[in-house]
Amino acid sequence: MPETLEDKLVVGITSRALFDLTDANAVFEQRGLSAYREYQREHERDILEPGTAYPLVKGLLGVNELAGEALVEVIIFSRNDADSAMRVLRSIEAHGLPITRGVYRGGRDPWPLLSAMSCDVFLSAEPSQVLKAREQGVASAFILPAARRAREDLTEVRVAFDGDAVLFDDAAQLVYDRQGLDAFHEHESTHADEPMAPGPFRPFLEGLARIQAHFGGSSPIRTALVTARAAPAHYRVVNTLRSWGVTVDETYFLGGVDKARVLEAFGAHIFFDDQLVHVEAASARVPAAQVLWPDEELPAAEMPTGPVVVSGAARAKGPKKARSRKPASPRGGARPGAPRARARSER
Repeated sequence: MPETLEDKLVVGITSRALFDLTDANAVFEQRGLSAYREYQREHERDILEPGTAYPLVKGLLGVNELAGEALVEVIIFSRNDADSAMRVLRSIEAHGLPITRGVYRGGRDPWPLLSAMSCDVFLSAEPSQVLKAREQGVASAFILPAARRAREDLTEVRVAFDGDAVLFDDAAQLVYDRQGLDAFHEHESTHADEPMAPGPFRPFLEGLARIQAHFGGSSPIRTALVTARAAPAHYRVVNTLRSWGVTVDETYFLGGVDKARVLEAFGAHIFFDDQLVHVEAASARVPAAQVLWPDEELPAAEMPTGPVVVSGAARAKGPKKARSRKPASPRGGARPGAPRARARSER
């Protein structure tokens, strides 16, 4: 019988989220395809440095060793062909990462294969791929370059989430955006006992919770909810998680206090937030990723997409230019009305 991945936590990731491929991208952009291919072959045995998501991936794969069985599967998804990915493949081996599966589509987008490979979450350095994955119902996030790598001396994998529009839907956020803080608090107090609808990252949180349950009280995974909510909007958060049967290890109701320093103290291997202002601030201290919603403008900090090699041919997609956005305000204080991600059906 074919092997199934449905009983595992499956993480799909692009090579540029896992490794630092700045050098190869620079060669392509400055000197073209032929020079890029030559450079990659000349440097095929030069091991790539870790990228933003490397510590998270390494930590999650380490869970399998502790469990004595495969609870986590990591799969590489790429538009490059396998020949052009040899440097990545050798780097995976050199770093001792037990990644055995990969999808190399020879110039075509990888996102249509995410569901076929049972992916629970997809991490990419290319916003357009993240949006496509989200439209397919897969939890996905845009990895920003990190000023600092996550600590690798930790004995736990530490994953932090924002609440609204990440773990939960964005209905409450829309109340804040349109009517302000007082209306938001009144709304959340009135609906405190009504669970919020799930957001895009509920399945990933539940996947982590299943692994935690496997280990009991000695789990190597620790989760945190880091939200700008504060009293009286906190009751609904707790009641929602209760209704899901999920426990988050640490919860921070910050009420507008800077998330970045809290995340650094927590030691996050990754932080997921939908608002670019929080993601950019966090990425100066910990690895961070933005949860994009369909129909949202691409972030101004978008990374170059680099070359796509198709068995001797290539296609380069330039970054989509985004209009400037005002930073979104936290629910715990400051000004309302800032623009933010919106689902296409709510436009």
